[in-house]
Amino acid sequence: MFVDTHCHLTLLDLSPYGGDLDAALQQAREQGVSKFMAISVDLDDHIALSAIAARHTDVGYSVGVHPCEDVATMQRATVEKLVQLAQSEKVWALGETGLDYFHSTEFIPEQKECFARHIQASKIIKKPVVVHTRSAKHDTVDIIRAEQSNHGILHCFTEDWATAKAVLDCGYYISFSGIVSFKNAQDLRDVAKQVPLDRILIETDSPYLAPMPYRGKTNEPKYVPYVAKVLSHVYDKTPEEIGQITSQNFENLLRQHQS
Repeated sequence: MFVDTHCHLTLLDLSPYGGDLDAALQQAREQGVSKFMAISVDLDDHIALSAIAARHTDVGYSVGVHPCEDVATMQRATVEKLVQLAQSEKVWALGETGLDYFHSTEFIPEQKECFARHIQASKIIKKPVVVHTRSAKHDTVDIIRAEQSNHGILHCFTEDWATAKAVLDCGYYISFSGIVSFKNAQDLRDVAKQVPLDRILIETDSPYLAPMPYRGKTNEPKYVPYVAKVLSHVYDKTPEEIGQITSQNFENLLRQHQS
């Protein structure tokens, strides 16, 4: 019923499961999570993630380089390399890419170039791009527009309505994480209320940003229903309806441009 569209399965704290990722995924399934997109932050993540996806029919993954990685790592992410790594049917997206000026302002040109290459690869391979933005919303939107990107997710959304509308107008989906449940996130919930229901997604971004009532603890995919619960109040729907809507939205995203 629920899809966790953004989880870092290689970074989870598996100590409660005796180090067994399969057990963590099974716990999530028992909470109604029916699909997981495991996210890469480094090109080499595809090695471990492809092995996980091969064992689980409900797990897909992305390939790409996070904007907080070092320049040498970003430069390895050529269009050709990204297209090559994205050939598998279990690769559902390119990324996580984007811009992060909060953690790094030293290599802004390199971040921009790497982001643009991910978009170019996504257009060639006809798979969505997963975009991270922090303290860089204007440049993020400018690059999406300049590259004419219309197939993607702005993940872990925390920005204002102007940013949401800009990427929605480009054809993007907006993904909400546990942040939307925080007590001090009323402005974000107000923005969420303006996003069309057919363009929202939910995620954990685990192991980060656990939703209420687990804020401050290690996050994991089994908590994604709590994000749906918050959005159910925002949209005056049941959590199950939000689960069904966001799951269908994710399927629509994956099928986009395939025909």
